[in-house]
Amino acid sequence: MRGWTSFLLLATTGCTFVGQGEGEVTSDRLVAATCWEGAYDLDPSFFATNPSPDRQQIRVQRGGDLVEVSDGVAIQVNDVEALRESSLGAEIPVGLPLQLLKEVDPGITNAPDPQVTLALFLQFSCHNQNVVLYAVEGTMVFDALFSGDPNEGNGEDKLTDARFDVMLADPRDAELGGTAGNTSLDIPDDKKSHLTGWFRFNFQRGQPGQPFP
Repeated sequence: MRGWTSFLLLATTGCTFVGQGEGEVTSDRLVAATCWEGAYDLDPSFFATNPSPDRQQIRVQRGGDLVEVSDGVAIQVNDVEALRESSLGAEIPVGLPLQLLKEVDPGITNAPDPQVTLALFLQFSCHNQNVVLYAVEGTMVFDALFSGDPNEGNGEDKLTDARFDVMLADPRDAELGGTAGNTSLDIPDDKKSHLTGWFRFNFQRGQPGQPFP
């Protein structure tokens, strides 16, 4: 099975542009393998986006170091134009990337590829343990989403304003061998963590920040 951080962000070879913003990401009880069990506060200070024509990758992070040595939240939005046209202000289901879902349980065949995926990486708090927790259920609301155009001139279209309420888990904790045709993983409740957060930042055209790995 491939390394789990390879699923953290898909197709992350483009430039990452840093924006100025604010946000909050917290959990009353975060469970992360052997490295963390208890309250958690990301206290983010770094906000970035990696836009492409059909999707957008957002990073909300504590500090501006590389992902490999940082804590943060990585979000991928698929079909950006459709979301901006018809789903602003609506609750959008968050789920595992389809590729990862099939990697964990090849018996899953009918699952949709979610429009939004989210992962919490704990490469600072759990250094040397390669800990990434994925949103396996929950929702996200975008009240505004950057257009994805690096040359965007309209101030309103540079804004990203979002909030989320998700359950995180390590997909490897799933109980496999369930009913054929399942479209989701069966993960025990005591292996899940409730994570909530919000962030708001403006895209700024300029020197790219650290690229995604």
